[in-house]
Amino acid sequence: MSRSTDRQTDPAAATASLAAEAALLEGRLSLLREAIDSVDARIDAVSETLRRLQRPATGPTDGETPEERKSGTGPDRSQGRA
Repeated sequence: MSRSTDRQTDPAAATASLAAEAALLEGRLSLLREAIDSVDARIDAVSETLRRLQRPATGPTDGETPEERKSGTGPDRSQGRA
């Protein structure tokens, strides 16, 4: 018998090998999930920093407060312009 045939006829060895491989894959999956969580946290931090940096650059214009711009209740610009 060849060596590959011996492996096929030993279910205990095949089971042990598959169990070891499954444990290894589960460990790798756990590491990948942790890495993804870390990247997500970094993305959130960078996004928040960018939002903070953009706020002063988009400050009020024509006496309009940021709240008025969001709600659309700022000064009426339709009158007095030609």
